[in-house]
Amino acid sequence: MNSLWLEESQIKRFSKLEKDEHGEVCIIGAGIFGISMAYYLSQNGFDVILIERDKIASKVTGHTTAKITSQHGLIYHYLLNQYGIDFAKKYFNANQRAVEEIEKIIKGNNIECDFEKQNSYVYTTNEAEIEKIEEEIEALNNINPDAKLINKSQLPFSIIRGIEFENQAQFNPIKYIKGLVNKIEKNKVKIFENTTCFDIKQENNEYICYTQNNTIKSKIVVIATHYPFLNIPGMYFAKMYQSSSYVIGVDTKTELFSGMYINIQSPIYSFRTAIDNKNRILLLGGLDHKTGENITYQDSYAKLEQKAKQWYPNSEVKYYWSTRDCITLDKIPYIGEFSNVLPNIYVGTGFNKWGMTSSNVAARIITDKIMKKENEYEDVFKSTRVNPIVNKDEVKNMVVQTAKSLVVDKLKKEENSIENIKKESGGIIEKNGEKIGVYKDIEGNIYAVKPICTHLGCLLNWNAADKTWDCPCHASRFDYKGKNIYNPALKDLEKIEI
Repeated sequence: MNSLWLEESQIKRFSKLEKDEHGEVCIIGAGIFGISMAYYLSQNGFDVILIERDKIASKVTGHTTAKITSQHGLIYHYLLNQYGIDFAKKYFNANQRAVEEIEKIIKGNNIECDFEKQNSYVYTTNEAEIEKIEEEIEALNNINPDAKLINKSQLPFSIIRGIEFENQAQFNPIKYIKGLVNKIEKNKVKIFENTTCFDIKQENNEYICYTQNNTIKSKIVVIATHYPFLNIPGMYFAKMYQSSSYVIGVDTKTELFSGMYINIQSPIYSFRTAIDNKNRILLLGGLDHKTGENITYQDSYAKLEQKAKQWYPNSEVKYYWSTRDCITLDKIPYIGEFSNVLPNIYVGTGFNKWGMTSSNVAARIITDKIMKKENEYEDVFKSTRVNPIVNKDEVKNMVVQTAKSLVVDKLKKEENSIENIKKESGGIIEKNGEKIGVYKDIEGNIYAVKPICTHLGCLLNWNAADKTWDCPCHASRFDYKGKNIYNPALKDLEKIEI
């Protein structure tokens, strides 16, 4: 199931790395963060090598809803209470500057990417949530005084309260990336696709990035892989989790609203419009959950379809896709040094579902650090921070889930059998004391794998909505044939003959 962006727009393809390379900076990962890094660094004269394990922007960037906004849910009351007014203002200013910077890049490079100024809204339809909205607007009085309290919208149902941010934006992220790729190519950035970095080692004053058959030497490395693939010393797998959500593209057969919307109560629903072959369609998303939970089509896409039909009875669903986002335990991205013991390796991760602005914030902060320039927002997003974990409940949940998947679930006897698995379905069976992940296609053909994540060894769960094997510990994903499609795992699953 391709997203609207990937279905409609094509980016130039690049060859696989076939020989050893050497440059000033090696960027690992060519999503919007990695591409933005390559843009800023090459604009400043750096010799950059950019590698991508798959195709450019084909993963998280190609499956985003692409809202460009500094309104990140109800974040500002939380930031003000936890860290103070100066911190909250810096977070807002960093992201609002990113909104403006993206527009500047688009206009300065004449990038055709369906960029549109839109107001952004967070709202509730629940009386019990009014207090949260009012707390947020009170906090914003000292952070973004232009924010407005509203009690009605253009959505096809009534809201009770909401908050408006003016002069936000939306675009087609793949068309944007296409424009940036054209620019960085002219800036002599070396780009390689289908090139996976498995390890990084330090040698004298340089780093060696090891790929399938070749190496890249550089003084500086930027890990832009959505979820860092190096476990140690960064330990990011212990500091964040991944969340999955779903999107449908809907031809509503009627005039649509302006603005971008998201509600605050669960289940979350996100609304924006987009251009599909000159026709304006609705992008309806949400229903997020921790990646690795057992999810069915009825729990995800079917619910979105039902809502679309409820609000737009004559509508037709044209696109389906899902995505996952790294969620930090304190709600703030990790941007900066990968660790205190590996100088000149940088990371940007944990964008908490707001990757369009966060990726630009990260690219600007790390570019400044590489250029030895001060960045006024660096301290807000410091990736090596050791602040007390705010979300203690989520820390506990992560520890319990990891222990359960590593030990308890592996010992649990499976009751399933191949005969009980329906066509186009999957599940775990047990044979001779061994757990086997089985998928049965529409023809009855069986695909069997060892359902143990190749990252840190957690037992995988079957995702019936997307027909994937998902890790409940750190959210690696594998297709039904066992091919790894999302990190932090890098290796495919072992195939089993049954």
